[in-house]
Amino acid sequence: MSTEQWMGLVTGILFGFLLQKGRVLRFEKQVGAMLIQDMTILKFMLSAILVGMVGIHLLAGAGIITYGHKAMNLGAVLVGGGLFGIGWAIMGFCPGTSVGALGEGRWHAVFGILGMLAGAAIYAELFPFFQSTVLAWKDFGKIALPGALGISPWIVIAVFWALTLGLFVWFEKNDL
Repeated sequence: MSTEQWMGLVTGILFGFLLQKGRVLRFEKQVGAMLIQDMTILKFMLSAILVGMVGIHLLAGAGIITYGHKAMNLGAVLVGGGLFGIGWAIMGFCPGTSVGALGEGRWHAVFGILGMLAGAAIYAELFPFFQSTVLAWKDFGKIALPGALGISPWIVIAVFWALTLGLFVWFEKNDL
C-alpha cells in the first residue's frame, strides 16, 4: 500500500474511534438528531468542521495542499441531499455511522452499506442520463462563501466559530 493509502486507513480508523467514543453510532442518537431532540451528532459534526476548516486553510496557506472542491450543482445537491436524508431516516445511520455501527458488530447496518453500494453502482451506470437531466439543472461552478462575499476566508472562519460556539452554549442550556 502507498503512504496515502496507509494515511487514509489510519485516518478512517481514528474517525471511527471518535464516532464510537462520541456515541454518535447509537441508533437513539441518530433518531434524536432527526427529531431535533438530541444535538450530539450535530455537535460532533460541527466540531469536526471547526477543526477541519482551520486545518485546511493553514495547510493551504503553507502551500502543503491546494483547494479542490467540487462545483456547486443545484440538481446534485437537491437530489443527492434528498436521497441521503431518506436513507438516513430509513436506516437510522448515515454512511459513516453505518460503517462504524458494523464495526461495533451491529450487523443490520450491512443493509444500509449494501444500499449505498447499490446506489453508487446505479448512479455510475445511469451517469449519462443524469448528466443530461438532474446535473443540467443549474451549475454554479466552484464557488465558496469567502469568494462569493469577497472577503478573507479567515473572516468567515472567525464568524463561523463564534456562531457555532454560541450555538453550543444554547444547546447546553436547553439540554440538547
